Amino acid sequence: MQQTNVQYGPYLQLDAILNAQHPESDKLGLPAHDEMLFIVIHQAYELWFKQLLFEVESVADIMSKPAVNDNSPELQTVVHRLNRSVTILKLLVQQIDIMETMTPMDFLDFRDMLRPASGFQSWQFKTLEARLGLQYENRFGQEYYISQLTPDKIEIIRRAEREPSVLKLLNDWLERMPFFEEPGNWADYQPATSASAAGDSLWFNDYRNIYMAGLADAEQANRAYFDKVFGDGEGAGHLSPRASRAALFIMLYRGYPLLQLPFQLLNALLEIDEQLSTWRYRHMSMVQRVIGTRIGTGGSTGRDYLKGALDKHYIFADIARLTSFLIERRKLPELSPAMGRRLGFR
Repeated sequence: MQQTNVQYGPYLQLDAILNAQHPESDKLGLPAHDEMLFIVIHQAYELWFKQLLFEVESVADIMSKPAVNDNSPELQTVVHRLNRSVTILKLLVQQIDIMETMTPMDFLDFRDMLRPASGFQSWQFKTLEARLGLQYENRFGQEYYISQLTPDKIEIIRRAEREPSVLKLLNDWLERMPFFEEPGNWADYQPATSASAAGDSLWFNDYRNIYMAGLADAEQANRAYFDKVFGDGEGAGHLSPRASRAALFIMLYRGYPLLQLPFQLLNALLEIDEQLSTWRYRHMSMVQRVIGTRIGTGGSTGRDYLKGALDKHYIFADIARLTSFLIERRKLPELSPAMGRRLGFR
């Protein structure tokens, strides 16, 4: 192997990075101490957005393959990289603690010098949301969405929106899971009742009956919702009924070895949504504390925009809502011996 002489500073491009902070207040001869903190924090955010995009793109590449074994190193890699993304998002939330050491008056020292620059112009974050699965029609504040971006950055986001998102690839992966269709898996299974229901297996018919029987009087609306989500129609969101049935099965029987990685994948996506929501909430609270009801430097409605995005920008809500259809472990339909052996590697 050829010997190298890599040095720490040049390898990390520290000269470029450490000389990339140029406060506007210094340029105008009106020094504002906290502007340096403001710049460094946002530069750190953009570096972490770059890493998150790197991880998400790699996950999408793996999941876009025609077949991903449910207990393969590839699926383990997907889960590992999604969990890394969760950890990065937790760090982004924690960075707000540092930002909040800047008081409202500290920010006012340089705020008006920043116009029209705004975090709303972070094209990397918008690209990340699109690659995960946030669709344009589901965005809050569409009128602001790309209004202040340059054409080259708009094209990057549009290209990301045209690519199959992680949410779309998740749906395709779940649809390929053969729990209900493989011959022989259900041949010796006897359902608890003989009533027919929507679905594609004796197990699912039985599960539906058990679920319906356990609904309280105030929950009867869940009957129609259950059939809309899992029935043979168009579904009730971005996951197809077939994909929703597979995801529900994974949640219910996650104790089986073959389903542990698939469950971890679903759980990691839910955690990504939760951390993004937490980040938006902390950001909204900080903006409320620092500028009150004033508009953002980029012209958005400030706190009100962030509140709208917090309420609307849930990407994996279709997975989260499946908890409405879970039942107690003791009531779960028993799997056939053939299916039990398959899920237990025996």
